[in-house]
Amino acid sequence: MPILSGPGTRSEGAMDLGIRGRVALVGGASSGLGRATADRLAAEGCRLCIWARSSEALERTADELRERHGTEVIVVAADATDPSAAETVAKHALDGYGVVDIVILNAGGPPTADPAQTTPDGWALAFQLLSVTPIQLASRLLPGMRERGWGRVVSILTSGVRQPIPELVYSNAARSALMAWMKTTAHAVAGEGVTMNGVLPGRLSTPRIEFLDYERARRTGQTLEAVRAEQIAAIPVGRYGHPEELASFVAYVCSEPAAYQTGTFTAVDGGLIAGLP
Repeated sequence: MPILSGPGTRSEGAMDLGIRGRVALVGGASSGLGRATADRLAAEGCRLCIWARSSEALERTADELRERHGTEVIVVAADATDPSAAETVAKHALDGYGVVDIVILNAGGPPTADPAQTTPDGWALAFQLLSVTPIQLASRLLPGMRERGWGRVVSILTSGVRQPIPELVYSNAARSALMAWMKTTAHAVAGEGVTMNGVLPGRLSTPRIEFLDYERARRTGQTLEAVRAEQIAAIPVGRYGHPEELASFVAYVCSEPAAYQTGTFTAVDGGLIAGLP
């Protein structure tokens, strides 16, 4: 999957986000939303530590980012379902750079499930992947941010935390737990220059959404084209989003101009969520 965002050089008159030289740790960075976010932060001049399960995919991404933006990139392969992943990733990032200024909490989703037929093992995996590991990782890095008086923690969640997605019960619940922790902790660190915000993606063109569309087609007997048309019909802007559209917003909430924004959870969904926040 190619990196989707535009050239790394800033266009004349573009907003300076004030994060050039900052160190950003980006999860799930080998594909999809994490990869697009890493690309956008690199374009803003951040030094990167990227992590995901596949070392091969990470190395390819790192090579592309270095070539495209001329930025420093280190990689660490770790599985977010492993209880030791948070400490492994944090140690690697700190050993490489000494500090981490920006943390992007992002991971792939757990399997689909009938909400009335979940299992203890399914819940344990989902909460480790989407709640426990990201909370441990951010908690490990927050003390340094607070001491330095500057930090950004951004979680890439799901529209399902506001408008539950029927077959994604594990994701809806586990990401909601992370959202609650983010909201609570944002208040505790706001006075020390650290902001914590979440982004709620709707249907964006990523491998995860392609997989979910395929699974729905298989489960319902519809064609893949029919499933996509049905999904698009529910999106007011009339299309799936592009990963770089979400990445642009993530970069903004990591920025100096966004210093007064914390404890918020913003949908990037083409108007999909029908209710008020």
